[in-house]
Amino acid sequence: MGDDLGDVWWEQMGNSDSPAGEEEREEPEKQPTGLASPQEKKGKKRKSVTENPVPVKKKTALKSQTECFMAQEKKEDEGEKKPKKKRKKKKKTITDVLATSEPKPGSPGDLQSLVLEHFKGKRSVIELEELKLQDSCFVRSNDLTHSLSSYLKEICPKWAKVQKQHTEKSSVVLLIVCSAALRVIELIKQLTTFKGEAKVLKLFAKHIKVEEQVKLLQTGVTHIGVGTPGRLSALIEKEGLTLPPLRFLVLDWNWRDQKLRRMVDVPEVKGDLLKLLDTGILKGCREGKVKVGLF
Repeated sequence: MGDDLGDVWWEQMGNSDSPAGEEEREEPEKQPTGLASPQEKKGKKRKSVTENPVPVKKKTALKSQTECFMAQEKKEDEGEKKPKKKRKKKKKTITDVLATSEPKPGSPGDLQSLVLEHFKGKRSVIELEELKLQDSCFVRSNDLTHSLSSYLKEICPKWAKVQKQHTEKSSVVLLIVCSAALRVIELIKQLTTFKGEAKVLKLFAKHIKVEEQVKLLQTGVTHIGVGTPGRLSALIEKEGLTLPPLRFLVLDWNWRDQKLRRMVDVPEVKGDLLKLLDTGILKGCREGKVKVGLF
């Protein structure tokens, strides 16, 4: 009986509406839907900070500024650029002209024009008239078909007789003028079938002093001289080479170097050649003593 009564009492106590029970079962008051709790507010603030970080905005701003700055510099550089000058057309050289044209043999008129053009303005009218040579002063020019030996045989058929008659030292009977030392050696080799027993002397400046050549001319009789205009003029000035016995002057007119230039196309050589002609050779031509040939 005692146990039954205790159970009944316990059930009544558990089911009773006591204030303490009500406090335990009370649910937390709901906040109005329009307002957020302080904790939620803090959470939202933190989220906003993480979602839109300030450093990212600064980087993008800096990047746009640098791009604008570079674009401005590029525009300024383009504005400063000067308009390109038109390239001047290169003047055609002697090599360009000769490479596209067929070689033509020299003629007496070519030499006459060269002499008059050079001395024009330096000599009086009367002196220029004296420089003109008659056609009788020239022998037949090479038509580009001859070798040196065959050409000399044609213009000097009585060479053996002329050779024997020449007995004077420091002089030559036949003078061949070309533009370079190597060309001198080449022409001397081509003389083998023409010279016979005649003595040939090379007269150029390379590796040979003027005094040595003067001695060589004085030691024996030289029949043929092959040389460059500059050295020949120097020998005449030093009286190492005398002109009275000279009978034939042959100019290596048609030969061209690696740049297709003739002797008269090189300014230095042309100047020396005209100086050589003015030392007394042109005078000998006018007097009928010297014949000129263009090889």
